[in-house]
Amino acid sequence: MDTNMENVFQTYRFIASGIHLIRQSFMMTAACIVCGTSAFAQDSMMIDKMMKDKMMKDAPVKTISLEQTSGEFTQKQLTVSEGTYVFDIANNGVGHDVGFVLVKKGEDISKPENHIKTAYVTQPVKTGASQTSKPTKLDKGEYVYFCPLNPTTTDNTLIVK
Repeated sequence: MDTNMENVFQTYRFIASGIHLIRQSFMMTAACIVCGTSAFAQDSMMIDKMMKDKMMKDAPVKTISLEQTSGEFTQKQLTVSEGTYVFDIANNGVGHDVGFVLVKKGEDISKPENHIKTAYVTQPVKTGASQTSKPTKLDKGEYVYFCPLNPTTTDNTLIVK
């Protein structure tokens, strides 16, 4: 009996989520008719966005490990494929806390608004320890990374293909 009841609840939740999507689609279509835009195009865009969001949630998160020593990163350049990454930053004998900043190449690195904030480590990295960033989506292009606390050179390069 418990299994049957659980199946009934799962079926109900499935139907309810379908009704919710239909209701959203209907409301979007009605809004498009009022605004004079193509309902089909709007529905298509909404479905495309929902699918991309789902794929991003399901996409594996990879790790990029970088080590800092006194005044420098030990890895000056790396190449990765497009995707979502967590940066794991190690402090190897620097003697004080270190951090991590990632900026799209060509942007002014001195302006915090250009920093990719999800790539910041979640807290300063103590000597002999490591810290990670939040998941960061990297699109194709070139980036530079540095540590404002160490300080390291600002010509370390991350290439995303």
